[in-house]
Amino acid sequence: MHPACAHARKKDTPVNNSHMQKIQNSQKIDTYTLEDLGWNSHWEASFASYQEKGFMPARVAIRYNELYRLYSAEGEWLAEPTGRLRHDAISESELPAVGDWVAAVKLDSSRAAIEAVLPRQSCFTRRAVGRAVREQVVATNLDLVFLVMGLDGDFSLRRLERYLTLAAQSHAKPVIVLNKADACENPQTKAAEVAAIAPGVPLLVTSALNENMDSVLAPYLHRGKTIALLGSSGVGKSTIINRLAGSELMTTAEVRESDSTGRHTTTHREMIVLGERGLIIDTPGMREIQLWAAEEKVEATFDDISELTNSCRFRDCTHTREPGCAVLAALEKGSLPEGRVESFHKLQKEAEHLYRQTDVLAAIENKRKWKKLCKEVSRHKKPSA
Repeated sequence: MHPACAHARKKDTPVNNSHMQKIQNSQKIDTYTLEDLGWNSHWEASFASYQEKGFMPARVAIRYNELYRLYSAEGEWLAEPTGRLRHDAISESELPAVGDWVAAVKLDSSRAAIEAVLPRQSCFTRRAVGRAVREQVVATNLDLVFLVMGLDGDFSLRRLERYLTLAAQSHAKPVIVLNKADACENPQTKAAEVAAIAPGVPLLVTSALNENMDSVLAPYLHRGKTIALLGSSGVGKSTIINRLAGSELMTTAEVRESDSTGRHTTTHREMIVLGERGLIIDTPGMREIQLWAAEEKVEATFDDISELTNSCRFRDCTHTREPGCAVLAALEKGSLPEGRVESFHKLQKEAEHLYRQTDVLAAIENKRKWKKLCKEVSRHKKPSA
């Protein structure tokens, strides 16, 4: 028996059958090479120690709670983390997520156990919905994130600033996709507003219903490259994927005309392999997106405001009421939109509050780990009877 098998879930532990059925009914793929799945020299080096132990490299394509579907050069596998992996994970964010490369061991012809998660190169996260202060991993090991926003009632510069801040934290390169150009009388005006708050970020204007969409997105689609589609419900993410795949892989739904709100047709994160066009990770719509990012990432998103702070009279200027504040001067002149300054203050306070909360949680976790370690040491020091 492989060592990992001893740490897999016991056979008598119940498995959620509905989750099992959902994964079995989801997208099926043909046989792909590891390179099709994004494998390269970096991952080969990271996996070397597991290769020596006989583990199989695989990538997480779907996650339903603690049940996963893995894609590998040897086929597809339903998998669960080993008990050791669960035990060693400090938080849920360290458990496998869609996009992760993992070391797995085959248990039978269709099932596997996940022994370890390879260190991530990029990770798009947000603060989980609810009162609990915890990180929710959206997708990992991304080369690009397509920030999709509809040119209808969904259009919101303030929400886009949040996405850009989280993209900066993720270390994946953002590309803004303004979809539904056919639903906007003057899409170029909206595009100019977006370009003003995101200088240097690639900006694409398209419509998933028009023939030009493929050519607009084509420069970013390459074999082995991974892209996540992020945006609110109803912005057309699933429609974009269907167009790129050339088939109805993802379910789509009508958008309510009164407020351009769509239903959550995507209920889970899923990685779709498009061959020469790379890999696309579809995600459920996120209308509420709370920050999980450092203050410097907020400043990077608002670089126009950050540059002005260098001209403020006081080094610790809060840009609220101080004399000689360059930000307030630009606001008074009209060269800086009031909404953007308000958004900057709001996100900065949110990042500061998050830092204080996570700092307290880190101290508690560190105390818990030391207490556990001391108990282990004391137990081993006790003389045997």
